[in-house]
Amino acid sequence: MGKRTRSQRKGSSPRYKVSSHRFPGANRLPSVHNEVVEVTGLVHSPIHTAPLAKLKSKDGKETLVAATDGLSIGQQVAVGDNISLKPGNITALKNIPEGTQINNVELRPGDGGKIARSAGNSALVETHLEGKVRIKLPSGKSKDIRSSCRATIGVLGGHGRSEMPLRTAGAAHYRAKAKGKAYPTVSGVKMNPVDHPHGGGNHQAVHGPNSVARGAPPGAKVGHIAPSRTGRGRGKRK
Repeated sequence: MGKRTRSQRKGSSPRYKVSSHRFPGANRLPSVHNEVVEVTGLVHSPIHTAPLAKLKSKDGKETLVAATDGLSIGQQVAVGDNISLKPGNITALKNIPEGTQINNVELRPGDGGKIARSAGNSALVETHLEGKVRIKLPSGKSKDIRSSCRATIGVLGGHGRSEMPLRTAGAAHYRAKAKGKAYPTVSGVKMNPVDHPHGGGNHQAVHGPNSVARGAPPGAKVGHIAPSRTGRGRGKRK
């Protein structure tokens, strides 16, 4: 009888669970409107690549939001319609002129921000349409979003984070441990047949179809799980 696969061990063990008690909170735009809030602190979060800024409103409520590059403790941040285009201020897309860099953009009004939230990222306001604003995403694609959605002016802080090498396997281990991920990961074809369905053989290959059904038993549920298609995707698409 073979051993349990890695995915089975992950599901039954607390070893790979994310230590959520270490997370300061969610990255979300403040719900206030036409108000000036104050930056009371800059917080590091293990699951966010960008630093988080702690914003305090007049009623004493604090909100964590991804910190724009150049934001400092004690700085005043304006939230609303009639504001200046200063990095860190938050306003609706209809109030932002074309060519402005923005971050933490909402997909739907009031969702708190969904686009351009990683360290050093930003989107670009391309043009204003009827009821919508076309923005250029960090990937280079363009997307039309409702003009009432909000965004933060400027580029997110923490740019250059990925340029620093890890240098040691220990550094990679602790980075994965902070997010509850398994490290290192070994490919199934490199294992023995007792450890994985793809293991064994005189050379490293799956030795058969690697597509499995959605309702496959846990020990066999490895490879491409219920794929719509596999392969290189060559040929003309219909």
